[in-house]
Amino acid sequence: MIWTIFLIFQAVLLYFLLTHRSRSKSDPPLDKGVIPWLGHALEFGKDASKFLDRMKQKHGDIFTVRAAGRYVTVLLDPHSYDEVINDSDSLDFTRYAQVLMERIFNLRLPHHQPSNVSALMKKHFMGVNLAALNSTMSRHLQASLKTEMPRNQKDWKEQGLFNLSYSLLFKAGYLSLFGGEQNNNGTDPSSVYEEYKKFDGLLTKMARGTLKPEDKRTAQSVRQRLCGLLAPAGLTQDSGASPWLHAYRRLLQEDGADEETQRKAVLMQLWATQGNVGPAAFWLLGYLLTNPEALTAVKKEFSAVSTMETSETSLLDRPVNAPVFDSALEETLRLTAAPFITREVVQDKTLNMADGQQYLLRKGDRVCLFPFNSPQKDPEIHHEPQKYKYDRFLNKDGSVKRDFYKGGRRLKYYTMPWGAGANGCVGKKFAINTIRQFVYMVLTNYDLELSDPNSQIPEVNASRYGFGMLQPERDLLVRYRPRNTH
Repeated sequence: MIWTIFLIFQAVLLYFLLTHRSRSKSDPPLDKGVIPWLGHALEFGKDASKFLDRMKQKHGDIFTVRAAGRYVTVLLDPHSYDEVINDSDSLDFTRYAQVLMERIFNLRLPHHQPSNVSALMKKHFMGVNLAALNSTMSRHLQASLKTEMPRNQKDWKEQGLFNLSYSLLFKAGYLSLFGGEQNNNGTDPSSVYEEYKKFDGLLTKMARGTLKPEDKRTAQSVRQRLCGLLAPAGLTQDSGASPWLHAYRRLLQEDGADEETQRKAVLMQLWATQGNVGPAAFWLLGYLLTNPEALTAVKKEFSAVSTMETSETSLLDRPVNAPVFDSALEETLRLTAAPFITREVVQDKTLNMADGQQYLLRKGDRVCLFPFNSPQKDPEIHHEPQKYKYDRFLNKDGSVKRDFYKGGRRLKYYTMPWGAGANGCVGKKFAINTIRQFVYMVLTNYDLELSDPNSQIPEVNASRYGFGMLQPERDLLVRYRPRNTH
C-alpha cells in the first residue's frame, strides 16, 4: 500500500512538473481554467464563439488558454492576422491537419505532400477546367431538381429547407465529382447521402476525440460503408468521376498509398467538397425567405440577368455579374461561416501585433484565429453584426463595398469565410458558382415560401463552431411547387 501511494505521488508530481505553466512577461495573457489538464476544453467545445468572446472581454485580442492538456493562443485582431497566415517557418498547418485526418477519417498519409495536392486542386478547380466543371454541375443540379420537383407537380410539397438544400447539392456534387451514376456498382447518390449524414453528425465529436463507445462503433461502421461505396470512384478515367478525382487517385498511388488508404482519402475529399455548400445554400435561402426585401432584390437581379440567357449560352455556365446576389451570399457567410485557422508552433516565434505589442509564441503550442468572432461579428467593423443586411457589401451606387475599418485603419480582412493565404479555399469559385446555380434555378423555376410566414431563421448548432459552415439547431419548414402550375 505504501509503495502504491508512493508511485501515485510520483506520478502526480511528474504530471505537475510537465504541465505546470506560469506566464512570463513576454507571453500573452494566460488563462488555464480551474480544472487540471482539462482547462477550458468543455466550454470551448460547447460554444467556442461564446467562450472566446468571454475571453476577449477578459484579456483582449490575444490570450492563451489551456484545453485538454494543450495550450492554445487565440488571436482576434484581424489587423495582425498576416503575422500568422504568412509565417510557414515557425507555424505549421500540416501537423494539426494530420491529427484531424487520423481522428475523423482514420487516415494516415506518411508521404503526404500538401503542396502537390494544392497544385492539383488549383489545376482542376480554377482556370480553364472550371468552366467544364461548372457545366457538369449545372447539368446534375437541373436533373436533381427535376427529380425532386417534377414539372407536372401541381400541389405544394412541404419539406425542411436544410434537408432539401443539403441533399440536392450533395447528390449533384457527388455525381459531378465522384461519378456515382457510372460506377456500375449499384451506388445510388441517395444511399451515399444517407450514410454521409450519419457520418457528418458525428464529425465534431470525432475531431475532438469525445466519441462515446457506441458512437465509436457507429462511426467505424459508417466510415467503412462509405469507403465501400466510394471504392470505384476515380480508379479509372471512364469511372464517371471528374478528371480531378482520377488525378488525385494517381497522386495517392505514386505516394505509395494502398487501396484502403486511398478509399479513406477519397472519403476525406467527399467531406471537403460537399460538407459546406449545402449548408451555405440553406442559410442563404433561409435568410432570403425571412427577409422579403432581400428576396425581392435578388429575384429582380436574376430576372434582369436571365434576359441575357440563350439556348446556346447558359447563364449558369459562365461568370455572371450579380453584385446583389454576391452581397447577399457574402452577408450569409459572414453570419454562418465559422472555421478555425489553426497552426502548430514548431519553433519559438515573436508575434508582432499591429498595435506595436510583441508576444512570444512557445514551441509546442497551437495558434488559432477565429474570424467568425473577429472580424465577422465585430460591431466596430460591421454595424449591428447580428442582423442580416443583404446589401452590407454594396456601396450606395451598387458597386462592391470593400472598405471596412477597425481602430480607424482600413481592414485587409473584413470577412474570411474562405480562409486566407496559402491555405485559403481553392474551390471558392466553384462553390460560389454552385450556390448561385442552385439558388437561381430554385427562385426562377419554382414557387418557394415559408410554410409559416412568421417563421424565423433558426439558431445555429453551437457545437459546430470551428468546422466550416455552421448547421441549424432545427430545420426551417418550407413549401414549394413548379412555377406556372396553378
